[in-house]
Amino acid sequence: MDLTIRQKENSIFKGDPIIWYIVLALSIISILLVYSATQSLAYQRNHGDTVYYLKKHSFFLIFALVVMWLAHRIDYRYYAKLSKYALQLSIPLLIITMFFGDQIGNATRSLTIPIIGASFRPSDLAKLALISHLATMLSKRQQNIENIQESLIPMMGWVGIICGLIAINNFSTSFVVFATAMLVMFIGRVPTRYFVILAVGGMIIIAVALRIGSRWETFKSRISSYIEIIQEPDKAEHTQIEQSFIAVGTGGFWGKGPGRSSQQEFLSQAYSDFMFAILVEEYGFLGGAIVIFLYLALLYRSMIIMSRTNRAFGGLLAAGLAFSLVMQALVHICVTLGLVPVTGLPLPLLSMGGTSLLFTGIAIGIILSVSRGDIQEN
Repeated sequence: MDLTIRQKENSIFKGDPIIWYIVLALSIISILLVYSATQSLAYQRNHGDTVYYLKKHSFFLIFALVVMWLAHRIDYRYYAKLSKYALQLSIPLLIITMFFGDQIGNATRSLTIPIIGASFRPSDLAKLALISHLATMLSKRQQNIENIQESLIPMMGWVGIICGLIAINNFSTSFVVFATAMLVMFIGRVPTRYFVILAVGGMIIIAVALRIGSRWETFKSRISSYIEIIQEPDKAEHTQIEQSFIAVGTGGFWGKGPGRSSQQEFLSQAYSDFMFAILVEEYGFLGGAIVIFLYLALLYRSMIIMSRTNRAFGGLLAAGLAFSLVMQALVHICVTLGLVPVTGLPLPLLSMGGTSLLFTGIAIGIILSVSRGDIQEN
């Protein structure tokens, strides 16, 4: 009987088992943290219902896990066909967001989906589509990768357009997307002399887009504030960085315990932009180290998948998606620790969110699909 159950489970959940365990662990931690970070806010805004946001987050989390399972059941080679259409769709969506998007905190980054009323960030779709399409182009052009007209210009065109459109309203996401694209092209054996040109050209495009965009003043303010705080730490008083420092510092090694965060009252969007601070405050250095280990383990397992796959597309796809998730997590953690200026990047799979959870689930599902394909082929 046990053998039958095990065989049934193996037929439902395929791919790298370690990644499944990592996702399960992060999902459990996410539920605990979101409740801690939102209970006071939920009580104030929803007539004493302290679990309002927890229920909402749990629904999106379960939905994201279901989508991840569905994505992992699809042969990853089909994503090569879908990526270009998704990329073409993301461009008008990004443009529409610029002019008609929802403004939250002086930033216009999302659209409201009619009828259901859920918010949607086109940048999440664009990031996923760009990584997938770059992997597709690089895998098909390995034999003529040095051909500027056929290989490099099309890739640089897509990277420049997508990163430029995102940078107008969201520099941090644009940076993560651009860095991921550069890594995928580096792994895809783009010649060094062309790689440097692509990197410089991309940075110029992002800088110009940022300068003409709506977030230029905010970007300058955050940079100048960060420099002042580094030079004169006393000026950190009453800033988000100071509140994050307090959360991390008071957590100690073991933490205050689940649900005992006090800084969630003072951190702006603690449930999203400063989730790692709440994690360390409640679960201490040990909890923070475990979460960092889980993200690095996800990257490590994805690199193993890349090394085992027989197709260049699968390897580039798994590496690119894993790197984008882990890099986003590391930037979030660095913000919490005051190592970089404040950004608005959520912690993948841990922060409360809607479409961010959804596209994180799709990304991990595709990585599992690559792994699943390897298992079937081997």
